[in-house]
Amino acid sequence: MGFDKRSLDTGADTTWCPGCNNYMLLSEVRNVVSEICEKEGKERKDFSISAGIGCHGKIFDYLNLGGVYSLHGRVIPTITGMKMGNPSLDIIGFGGDGDTYAEGVSHLLHASRTNPDVTMVVHNNRVFALTTGQATPTSEEGFVTKAEPKGHKDPALNPIELAISNNTSFVARIDPTDFKKSEEVLKKAMEWDGFALVDVVMPCIKYTSDISELKSKFYWLEEKKRSKEEALEKAREWTKGTKLPLGIFYRSEKPVLSDRKESLRELKKEGKGWFEKG
Repeated sequence: MGFDKRSLDTGADTTWCPGCNNYMLLSEVRNVVSEICEKEGKERKDFSISAGIGCHGKIFDYLNLGGVYSLHGRVIPTITGMKMGNPSLDIIGFGGDGDTYAEGVSHLLHASRTNPDVTMVVHNNRVFALTTGQATPTSEEGFVTKAEPKGHKDPALNPIELAISNNTSFVARIDPTDFKKSEEVLKKAMEWDGFALVDVVMPCIKYTSDISELKSKFYWLEEKKRSKEEALEKAREWTKGTKLPLGIFYRSEKPVLSDRKESLRELKKEGKGWFEKG
């Protein structure tokens, strides 16, 4: 008997706004985890997750996998520690753009450097939605908020460009309204041997007035290996404001954290966590 995808549903009532892209992303993550379990003979116990604080963090309540609710901005060090505690686990982190690119940006940089074998999924809605609409580092210049009624004055951070510049080993962006392509990218990210960053275009239906205009800029990148310079060129199309590429920007194989440390290599070989060692 194969893996039952329904076992990934907690049965909890969802409280996201009706029509939020988080519903689609949750479904896609369940599908991909189920597919990996079916393909590789894995079970729920072989996965662990963490989430931060914000609308995105509710996914922790709806995805029936073990894990740790993290502090705001601290998802990446949490999932890194989980992987070091048991290198045989498949670890997925969920963060918002504020969680990851504001309070957590230093952790993003160091994860790119140390390369833990984890997947970080960033729900990038370019607004602190749960706290009523303040600007985040990825908010566009001119974005009007209660705190900045005359418009946000700072230029937006380009997270894809930042990640590639810092040699993150796997960098991608998805639009969860495109189920098939998003699931393909998520699966490749979860199967990647190293730190994988997946930025999710998640326009908030409450605070984003130009969703149709935004979607008109989407296009999916051709699936191919790119040099760092080629990947950066594609990433900068978002900054120019004319196009918003989706898909896998960059892949670069390099030694992962658990393979560089002898104690972690032994744990991974034995398929155990520290708490299981005699």
